[in-house]
Amino acid sequence: MPAWLRDEGDALVLSLHVQPGAAHTSVDGAHGDSLKLKLAAAPVEGRANAELLRWLARAFGVPRRNVLLLRGETARAKVVRIVAPSLRPDRTWVSAS
Repeated sequence: MPAWLRDEGDALVLSLHVQPGAAHTSVDGAHGDSLKLKLAAAPVEGRANAELLRWLARAFGVPRRNVLLLRGETARAKVVRIVAPSLRPDRTWVSAS
């Protein structure tokens, strides 16, 4: 299991490094012990965090309320918890780590 992913029973915890202001939201590989994501939103008025949580909810097949920002509201380093994921795209991201 990659360093950026932790399985906690019915939830996953991801350690992320985000880069706001990209042309589109996508996984950009490993960044130390984190997974780097490029976000298609500016880091203004919570737009980047909203884009991150929306994108993760769609990727893992969960309602937005199942994606929780645990740490890093104003930082690039973030920790996110995804409760009861129905999809597991992270399994294809492993090669990026």
